Amino acid sequence: WLVFKTEGDVAARARRFGMVAAVATTVLFAAAGVWLAALNGYRITSEVNTTGPSNPLFKTAALQAGAWFANYQARPVLWAVPAIGLLMPLLAALGLWLRREWLALLSSGLGIAGIIASVGASMFPFILPSSLNPQHSLTVWDSSSSHVTLFIMLVCALIFVPLIVAYTSWVYSVLRGKVDPMAIIEGRGHSY
Repeated sequence: WLVFKTEGDVAARARRFGMVAAVATTVLFAAAGVWLAALNGYRITSEVNTTGPSNPLFKTAALQAGAWFANYQARPVLWAVPAIGLLMPLLAALGLWLRREWLALLSSGLGIAGIIASVGASMFPFILPSSLNPQHSLTVWDSSSSHVTLFIMLVCALIFVPLIVAYTSWVYSVLRGKVDPMAIIEGRGHSY
């Protein structure tokens, strides 16, 4: 984003740091995957009542070797998620090297989304695993709210999300364009 919004020395420095950070992100994410493969994961060992009351004690869970990758084995299409997390930072580094700011910005955002989604794909249905007792871990179904609460949140979202989108759009329109050092010194052209 900094390369996208600046010029000159600041943009050049951000480009260098961005390329290093993008490659480091890929290496560290791959290393984390190898490390995770050696750890015991969580799996549910009982029937799951997805429509019953939210109570983490109504299920049984256990630690199992390789369970963090069980969702990927059950649904091989999920391997695309960590692949995006591995490849998009490298594409961002290439975009920075080629001076294609849009490519770098878009691919770095997709890379971050892929890394975060990899965590969700690995842990599902667990949201908060318990290290003290696997049976006390919270799953998607244990953590759900009542229908009344979900309806209230839907109404709030329908009211406030358009306001947030409108405000964010206004901020981006005010701050559009690149910032150069002379504009900052002279105090013209931007709200910085």
